[in-house]
Amino acid sequence: MLLSTCEFETKRLLAKTWHSLSSMDWRRQPLEIVVSAMLTESVTRSLPGPWRGDYTTERAREWIAERDREGTTLLVIEKSNREAAGLIILVEFRSEKGFGTDIRLGYLLAESSWGTGIATEAVGGFIGWCRARADVRSVSSGVDRKNVASMRVLEKTGFRRVPEEDETDDRELTYLLDLS
Repeated sequence: MLLSTCEFETKRLLAKTWHSLSSMDWRRQPLEIVVSAMLTESVTRSLPGPWRGDYTTERAREWIAERDREGTTLLVIEKSNREAAGLIILVEFRSEKGFGTDIRLGYLLAESSWGTGIATEAVGGFIGWCRARADVRSVSSGVDRKNVASMRVLEKTGFRRVPEEDETDDRELTYLLDLS
């Protein structure tokens, strides 16, 4: 699986699969505690319906297991203070064109990281990682129609909105970055 080896660094950030981080990478805490602290009502408001709401440690443990079954999740760490700043959630698919890999990208930030440019830096770092691999064909991401900040992050990192037939419903918007 291509994404199981995904890790990258940017000027301010380190991103690795959330089970592979060592105590040298961050202030090691149980993952379910970090995730439950990160997934607040405000953070989850723009996420898919079943993911919304506050998280107990038990709910976070179940959410982590679900993400592990679906794909790969990276924990984004701020290098300066070794604190968890966000998550990058990835699922890979065989390209519809018959060769290469298409990736579905999701991401979220802890409230303390909002407005700092960390989302753009993290998504940009991931896209850099993808560009260095010839087998990654595309990256897509869904965004809640009300999440303007997330739309800007995707646009700043090269994604383009995929036009939809029915623009009046409440579905998420899809953004695509073609790397082929």
